[in-house]
Amino acid sequence: MADHPTARAAMVRDQLVRRGITDARVLEAMGTVPREAFVPAPAAGRAYADSPLAIGAGQTISQPYIVALMLQAAGAGPGDRLLEVGAGCGYAAAVASLVVGSVVAVEVVASLGEAAAARLADLRYDRVEVRIGDGRLGAPDRAPFDVVLVPAAATAVPPALTDQLAVGGRLVMPVGEAGGTQVLRRVTRTAEDRWASTDLGAVRFVPLIT
Repeated sequence: MADHPTARAAMVRDQLVRRGITDARVLEAMGTVPREAFVPAPAAGRAYADSPLAIGAGQTISQPYIVALMLQAAGAGPGDRLLEVGAGCGYAAAVASLVVGSVVAVEVVASLGEAAAARLADLRYDRVEVRIGDGRLGAPDRAPFDVVLVPAAATAVPPALTDQLAVGGRLVMPVGEAGGTQVLRRVTRTAEDRWASTDLGAVRFVPLIT
């Protein structure tokens, strides 16, 4: 039987700390959430592998480093209101909920979203609200958000998402063509009518689906 706590600690040490993840809250959250509970049962033994894993419906759970990198790059912290576009299996939302104040996760694939919501409820991650819908539209009734995370690639950042950032809020998502290498981009809302972008390096994500 797999020793998941030992594998989780090794993941934090070898995949995160050694690659420059320094945010103490992110590291603590990554070392707490049982990733094995969020992947399909046949893949539980590889839950802490340094790679994405298939979760069904053509979607993946991002590799642990990417989950931590996006939270750190966004400067997520206590009290923040966070929007995640693409809830997937719910793992990243669970991690984020231990770092920020509240999470709204929007998933377009109903079967994935419903399973994620049930899983998060069972595991008592009660700061997460999962919605079924087109994540490109965000959650305007809960805006503004301090952090928006989009763990799927598109050729441009959806305008609705930058519009739902609070002033000072940060969006992090991969931008580029599907099937190729994309750039991880951080967009910061600097004023009501102004945004600034920073490219954080090359990444490869599944495409944002609608």
